[in-house]
Parts: sequence; structure tokens; C-alpha cells
Amino acid sequence: MRKSELTILINQDFFQSISDILEEAHRKAKTAINLSMVYAYFEIGRMIVEEEQHGESRAAYGTRLLKELSTYLTQIYGKGFSIGNLKNIRQFYKVYSTDQIGETVFSQFENLPAASTGRKFFLSWSHYLKLMRIDNVEERHFYEIESVKNDWSLSELKRQYNSALYERLALSTDKEKVYRLAMEGQKIETPKDAVKDPYVLEFLGMQELPEYSENELESHIIDHLQQFLLELGTGFAFIGRQVRFTFDEEHFMVDLVFYNRLLRCFVLFDLKIGELRHQDIGQMQMYVHYYDRKVKLSDENPTIGILLCKEKNNAVVEMTLPEDNAQIFASKYETVLPSKEALRQLLEEHLSEEDGGGAS
Repeated sequence: MRKSELTILINQDFFQSISDILEEAHRKAKTAINLSMVYAYFEIGRMIVEEEQHGESRAAYGTRLLKELSTYLTQIYGKGFSIGNLKNIRQFYKVYSTDQIGETVFSQFENLPAASTGRKFFLSWSHYLKLMRIDNVEERHFYEIESVKNDWSLSELKRQYNSALYERLALSTDKEKVYRLAMEGQKIETPKDAVKDPYVLEFLGMQELPEYSENELESHIIDHLQQFLLELGTGFAFIGRQVRFTFDEEHFMVDLVFYNRLLRCFVLFDLKIGELRHQDIGQMQMYVHYYDRKVKLSDENPTIGILLCKEKNNAVVEMTLPEDNAQIFASKYETVLPSKEALRQLLEEHLSEEDGGGAS
């Protein structure tokens, strides 16, 4: 390599390193500015509410107050202080003045300042505009915690909310853990915690296809791997597709292989476009046994197998799997966003059944 070429190579690496430092600094500065504005809006909302409460005729005074305040702030600061935005700021204070959250979940933010009520904020103003419109307090807490823990963008927060993540997780657990969802977010402590039913894969765009094969489903997932990892949840890392192993001179392929660093185990996915059969469950049992005996390390936990299918018969699943099963799960997938209203109704029925069961 000539000296001039070496110099160019060194300079490019050096320049990129400098650029990376500046990008990180800009990102942190932007985050700090966004958080500062959230705290400022909270205090402005408090002052508006208190001023309105001192008005002689609250409704008329409040309308005039917001109009005149909007004119005053717009003259000084320009855009951003329309009457509609000031109403949002006022509503922000009303929602969060008495809304506390389990902040011990975010020990990394313990140095953040607190608002006048003692409340801390961790997300951008755009995030809180979405969150404060969630009426259910427990659900609102859950999405705030998950947004912070997983560094969700606003679009990802909206996607997870629209896919009814809270309801889907709550449906697969007991009443005590539903409460924990609101206090701590999703906790991955057991294999069952890592499994959703259903999985929502609307980002694949496959609702436009009348028919497709398992290979097409797999290819779409790989093409949208980042979104699929977000749908899987915390701690998942992609290992490979069509991972081959040989057993008794026969070759087998596992559709998708992941590793969960929280559970410290492999997670195998087998994709089925039709209804799940007992033979499919038996095949997954063989995959799991192979990984447990031939692949995983001695200090790693048992392998999890997830059969992802369009339709399933719960009776067939329960009859095929052993009673003490803690490794193999069958979950449906949806290629369109589910109805939040329908899932909420199912959740209410689920919790009512738990109450009834506890009373009997």
C-alpha cells in the first residue's frame, strides 16, 4: 500500500471517530433540550390552571386567558403557542399533576430533576402528547415505562399501542402480573414471559396477499427483521434462518433461531401458515431437545420453542404437550392490527373470571 493510500485510510477512520463523538454530543444535547421543554410545559400548565381557578367566571376567563397568552407568546417566540397547543399544555399538567410512576425502574435517570409535584419525566413532548390521551392509568404507565426502557421512537410507541401490546401481554398472565405491567413494564423472568399470543405482524404487509407460503412468510420476516425484533420484545438477538442440523443421518432446518440474553437461552421459531397439527408440535419438541443436548452450553437455560401459526386448536396443543411443559408454546400471528376494543373486552372478561375463581 502506498503512503498516500495509507494516509487516506487513516484520515477516514480518524474523521469518522471525530464525527461519531459530535453526533453523540448532538443527540444528548437534543435530548436535554426536549426534556427541558417537557418540564417547562408542565410548569406553564400548572400556572395556567392556577390562574384559571382564580378567575371570577372560570369558563369565560379561561378562554380569554388562553387567547391573550397565545398572542403574547407568539409575538415573542413565534410558532408553537397556539391556543390548541396551550390547551395541550394545560391538559398535560392536569393528567400528570397527580400521576406518579414507579421511577425506581429507571435508576439510570435518578439525577433528573423533579417537577414541582415531585414527578419526573423521561420522554419527549411528542411522546407525552400521545401518552396523556390514554385514559387507563395502568395502561398509560405501561407504555411510558416500555418507551423509556426500549428507547421507543414516537412512531414505535404508536405502533405498539395500536397493536394492543398491553392487552396482549395482560391476556397471557394473571391479575397480579397485570398490576406489575403498570408498575414495572414487561418483565422477562420465565419462558412464558417471552411469549406473546397473538403476535402482530402487520408491518410485513402480507394482508395484501391472498395466499402465501411458509417460505414467503419467513422471507418477509427477514426483510423486516428490525420490526420483528421489536415485536418479540426485550432481549432478543437474531442468530439465523433455516439453521441446519443433522440427526440420525437426517437433515433438519429450524426456520428462525434467536437468543434471549435475559433468559440466557435459545428461542426457536417454526412457522406454519395453516392450522397447527400435533405432528408440528412433536417436531418442535425434537428441535428443542436437540438444542438442549447438542447446542446450548452447560450454564445456559433450556431452549424455548415457539410454533407461530395462523390457526391453532388449544385442545390439541394441551393434549400433545406434557402437563409440566415450560419450553414449547403455540402462538397465533395476525397480519393486520387487531381491534383494541375486542382485546380490551377479552381482558375485562379474563380479569372477571380471575376474580370469580378467587372467590369460589
